[in-house]
Amino acid sequence: MIWYAVWLVMVFVVTGTLVHLVFRHYLEATLAASQRSRATRIAGVARRALDAGHRDLHEAMTTSFAPEATSRFVAVSDANGMALYRSGPPQDQSFDPVLISDSTGKAGTRKLSGTGPGELMLTALQSGDGPRAIWVATGESMVPLLVEQRRFLVFLCIVFGVVGGVALLGGRLLVDRALRPVGELTRSAETITSRNLSERLPEPGSDDEFAELSRALNRMITRLDEAFQHNRRFLDDASHELRTPLTILRAELEALTRETGPGRIRDTAASLLDEVERLGRLVENLFALSRLDAGRTPSEWRRMNLSQLAASTAEQMRLLADDKGLTLKCDSPVRVIVGGGVWIDGDRARLKQVVVNLLDNAFKYTPRGGTVSVSVVETDAGAVLEVADTGIGIPAEALSRVFDRFFRVDLSRSREPEGTGIGLSIVRAICSAHRGRVEVESVEGRGSCFRVILPAAAAPTKSETESLT
Repeated sequence: MIWYAVWLVMVFVVTGTLVHLVFRHYLEATLAASQRSRATRIAGVARRALDAGHRDLHEAMTTSFAPEATSRFVAVSDANGMALYRSGPPQDQSFDPVLISDSTGKAGTRKLSGTGPGELMLTALQSGDGPRAIWVATGESMVPLLVEQRRFLVFLCIVFGVVGGVALLGGRLLVDRALRPVGELTRSAETITSRNLSERLPEPGSDDEFAELSRALNRMITRLDEAFQHNRRFLDDASHELRTPLTILRAELEALTRETGPGRIRDTAASLLDEVERLGRLVENLFALSRLDAGRTPSEWRRMNLSQLAASTAEQMRLLADDKGLTLKCDSPVRVIVGGGVWIDGDRARLKQVVVNLLDNAFKYTPRGGTVSVSVVETDAGAVLEVADTGIGIPAEALSRVFDRFFRVDLSRSREPEGTGIGLSIVRAICSAHRGRVEVESVEGRGSCFRVILPAAAAPTKSETESLT
């Protein structure tokens, strides 16, 4: 629309300029033709008056042409340039006849400046030959012509303004109508995510470029749906297939550890059992991610106190922190008074998994003697859960990938290399399912702070709190 408007204005300016120049040339040509005709009539009247005697020339000019009253200039001179008649000042004071030079010997039409407020168009011609020849000059101010030009210019501006406004309005309506299918496609595309790839974009009834674009996008969505379905089936199948042998191995190794025998066998069995446990956690995490991606995770949403949830979960993991030689701090008591704390709506089991994964991640990357703190506050952004540690931190170049699946910064940086690398991915998936987000701030060598931001809810009344608990 801007490009269209610029070109329209340029066309109007060029067209208006040309029309204005043509109109000005027409006015000047009309005025010149009128003066030539008048000069011819003046020459005829002057010739008859001179034949009757010089005394009748002034009366003849005044009676026939009245130059002062009509604000025109009239001069008659003989062949030698002697003035026979010269009109006086015009009534509108548009020029000073004294400043008009003699036109003897200068036949034709020309413009004179410096004779008044505006230019003067002067026409001179010779009548007769020899000693009886006379020169006639007539002139008229060009101020009225300029007034007409200005009026015409104002008229052009008004006409072009109205036409331009109508053209721009019509163009806007046409563009809106033409691009309406694009807006519908955009709004429909915004609603399609990995969880509803079965939906398709609306296809216009016409057979134009927009319809072809819609069909192409629908074909792309179909391919994406097939790829996602294939990925989900793989994760589901892998999880289910691995569960059975892992369950059998776990049972057999547990039985082996209870048998009396050489210590080497028991140690080997214990090591195998640890690996089986690690594989089991991996499978469970993969299964959880698969169900979260598909939106098939059963959830029981209810009003809950996030402060109490974080405090109770931290208290349950305090023994693990003590075993690792870490100090675990929590600014929220396990029991929160009625109306206190920060309240949210969500699945308690899944949100507890968020706290567990964040604390477990902090324990892994915090050296002995360090501190891990948990806090819950309510801000303008919503309910904020923070888990901070004084561990080894995360390099700046790795911050954007810490929530990617199976991404680990450096195995040598962790004291527990058995981590699966998908704990933070589960945290992000659960936060997204609760219409929230998770952020991280970290300085290498000084620790990290993971911040979960969820929509806050109003605190329940005393009776509602008792029913919730």
